[in-house]
Amino acid sequence: MPAISSSMSRRTVLQPARMTLLAAAIALISACNGGAPGKDASATAQSAIPVEAAFASHQSVTANYSGTATLEAVGDAQVTAKTTGIVLKIPVEEGMRVQKGQVLALLDDDAARNKLAQAVGTLKKTQAAYDKSEKGLALKITPRADYDRDMFDLETQKAVVAGAQLDLSYTRIVAPISGVIAKRSIKLGNLVQTNQNLFQIVDMDPLQAVLNVPERDLATLKPGQPVQMKVDALSGRAFTGTIARIAPVVDAASGTFRATCEFRDTSQTLKPGMFGRIEVAYDQRHDALVVPRTALVEEDGESSVFTLEPAPPKKPAADAAKGKSGEAVAAEQNKQATPAFVAKRRIVKVGYSEGDRIEIRDGLKEGERVITIGRNAVRDGTEVQILGNTPQALAAAPLASKAS
Repeated sequence: MPAISSSMSRRTVLQPARMTLLAAAIALISACNGGAPGKDASATAQSAIPVEAAFASHQSVTANYSGTATLEAVGDAQVTAKTTGIVLKIPVEEGMRVQKGQVLALLDDDAARNKLAQAVGTLKKTQAAYDKSEKGLALKITPRADYDRDMFDLETQKAVVAGAQLDLSYTRIVAPISGVIAKRSIKLGNLVQTNQNLFQIVDMDPLQAVLNVPERDLATLKPGQPVQMKVDALSGRAFTGTIARIAPVVDAASGTFRATCEFRDTSQTLKPGMFGRIEVAYDQRHDALVVPRTALVEEDGESSVFTLEPAPPKKPAADAAKGKSGEAVAAEQNKQATPAFVAKRRIVKVGYSEGDRIEIRDGLKEGERVITIGRNAVRDGTEVQILGNTPQALAAAPLASKAS
């Protein structure tokens, strides 16, 4: 994304002060013309309005979609107890990274081991009975019904042993996913119950943020497009990511669709729950004709700007020199010789906008000067005075109307 120059940033900061200066200048001109004896209404209307202007120039401009979202972890698991027992050991702490299957806590397993031992003993007894029935059936001295009963008892006892082994394994609390321990809800010596929350594990690689984008932008956003997120909690630090997927449907209630963005931060500076401002650069024009956004006038459904064109030369009045000294006459003639400009309203077609710049696709040429500050005080044909320039600089300014 192209960076905005420092001069444009300073102009943005100083704009309120310049607006105040322009308002004071306009008020001063009006007061002087209105209060001076012998001045009529036509003379007041011809007073030049002080304005500031900028040149239309070709620059690179990027089309962005901006939105806000909250970071979410891709994997977020609540580790719960599957059996009852007293906590004997906790080898992990909050903030530690764990791998899937790693032991998080150990519960008292005496009862579970005793239950397993009983089940194994019964299984051996059942196995012996089945073996005897199998040999008897082969020798045709054991009824078929007795053999089937012993076989079913053996299968049942094998299931009992498997259940006892599973209960014993539940005394070892293990991580279901890889990630970071976000929360530990137990302490040593606690008696935990079945389904009680013990730990929260968060997988922070990658983190996701979901944008709810208006349906008009459905054709502009695509999976794989780069995105940039600035996080307020980190002093506006920027992080890069990509659009992972686009929802195939539009929510009828809100008129938006979901764009899921992924961010991989190896430094682990980003945290789930952080609020970020996301920008998606979906197009770029390297040679766009741009003007400051403050030059644009939106009125009656049309976009327009006020350009500066040379005003026709003024003829000195016949009685202008009566009763004046030679120095006064010379000063008056020098004042009349100062280059003058008039504001001309121009309908334009706008394109992309970026920061305080906006693209003009039709209605304006490179080098033409547009009014940026003071445009609300002018109309089509109003004579203006450009602040911040000397008469010599104004006369030498490269106006497109002179070149054409």
